[in-house]
Amino acid sequence: MPPPHRVISLSLASTSPLKPRFIPRHSLFRYRMSSTAAFGLKESSLVHTQGFIDGKWVDAKDGGVIKVTNPATAEELGTVPEMGLDETKQAIEAASNAFKTWSKTTAKHRHDILKRLFALMQEHQDDLARLITLENGKPLAEAKGEHAYSASFIEWFAEEAVRTYGEVIPSPFPHLRNVVIKQPIGVVSILTPWNFPSAMITRKLGAALAAGCTAVIKPPPETPFSALALVELATRAGVPPGVINVVTTQANVNEVGREMCQNTAVKKVSFTGSTPVAKMLYGLAATTLKKVSIEAGGNAPFIVFDDADIDAAVEGAIACKFRGTGQTCVCANRIYVQSSVYADFASRLAEKVAAFKVGNGLDKDTTHGPLIHDRAIEKVQRHVEDALSKGAQLVHGGKRLPGPGSFFAPTVLSDVPQDALVNQEETFGPLAALTRFETEEEVIRLANDTPVGLAGYFFSRDVGRVWRVAEALEVGMVGTNTGLISQAVIPFGGIKESGLGREGGHGIEEYMNVKFIAFGGL
Repeated sequence: MPPPHRVISLSLASTSPLKPRFIPRHSLFRYRMSSTAAFGLKESSLVHTQGFIDGKWVDAKDGGVIKVTNPATAEELGTVPEMGLDETKQAIEAASNAFKTWSKTTAKHRHDILKRLFALMQEHQDDLARLITLENGKPLAEAKGEHAYSASFIEWFAEEAVRTYGEVIPSPFPHLRNVVIKQPIGVVSILTPWNFPSAMITRKLGAALAAGCTAVIKPPPETPFSALALVELATRAGVPPGVINVVTTQANVNEVGREMCQNTAVKKVSFTGSTPVAKMLYGLAATTLKKVSIEAGGNAPFIVFDDADIDAAVEGAIACKFRGTGQTCVCANRIYVQSSVYADFASRLAEKVAAFKVGNGLDKDTTHGPLIHDRAIEKVQRHVEDALSKGAQLVHGGKRLPGPGSFFAPTVLSDVPQDALVNQEETFGPLAALTRFETEEEVIRLANDTPVGLAGYFFSRDVGRVWRVAEALEVGMVGTNTGLISQAVIPFGGIKESGLGREGGHGIEEYMNVKFIAFGGL
């Protein structure tokens, strides 16, 4: 069974999916009007409770809806359509038709539209951040940070649109000239997770639009409203009908995902989520040999050497491990500390964690919000109990917090054995598991003893060690003396079973075909 984090499943990875709720069509408009008031936005028109196909806001054909809840309160925020195979085919057809004209627009034209979208995102940053907090739960300050990160992808790819340079290759033959051009790949299927409701959309969509591609997006059922708000702003920015389409689904995710991967009109699939689901999608896309970009699960090591600045290492661990309440793909999952500084690091970390204020992300004093749902809590609890049963010591936290919402106390465990579940699989929660090591060679072996390789971190002031360890870690991205690495400009991605391709800095290449043209008879 795939883990509960970042649930995007073609095999019902959600162990207890929300049961679709049906609302009579005659009362649908009245219900939606009342539900948007619960968001408390300055501009309520950013809230949409319908899918988006061919430039129109649409319901599911059978009238089905998905209930979306606030993980901090367990209260209903609103509903979105429970769409299925028919709507997915319609969205792909709309994207395919729109590609015929969008792909012919100039790079400058696409640049200008993306810049307008970036400006609109900045104009509405408070509302967009609030949406993220309401549906995801992260504190408002963190949501504002995600919004800035999300908007930076649109800004970056606006500039990348006009930098998709070709190439002239000298020919060995006097009457032949060799030219290479880049062209948009076609319709793109985009499947995203709930942990970054906005940024995971723009990191993919920005590249696709800049390249001249059209898109069909399946946002997560837990956090669909940020995606729909972005589509509203994209429309205002001048993105034509059919270029962006959004299909919302939960119960029909198997058939929707399969169609998005196997439909012959789709030329590329971009997915962020768990490794088991990534493998499934990869197999489906392989039936028509589509180009695929995958950012799958991680199990990031965080290493503290005896020559590290301990205060900096603690701050790095806090930022890396507990951002998003531990629900990020690149967060530290296994914390290895050299024996001579182990006790010092552990005590300082526990002191910082004990000062966290867990609560509703809209409360100004909150430092850390809820987990996305109770299935996520169950996994964290299972990891804690397993580690304790194998000899680990509880330093702080370790249990679910009382009251409504999906809250788990930020937790620190010490003396965690290597065979504990937390060291074998991604927790995706607020659990810092500390393991002691003796030598550089030992910790590199431990860090690389995993089938995945997304990100890794370490703290050391020895320049030789910095180079050795950075090169030795089997991951796609390394943070040396920092716990924060994400930026729009970097080639974001992993190796081994953490995925294929890169997003961000080199991401536009993933959405283009390279074509060689030989000019003869000269």
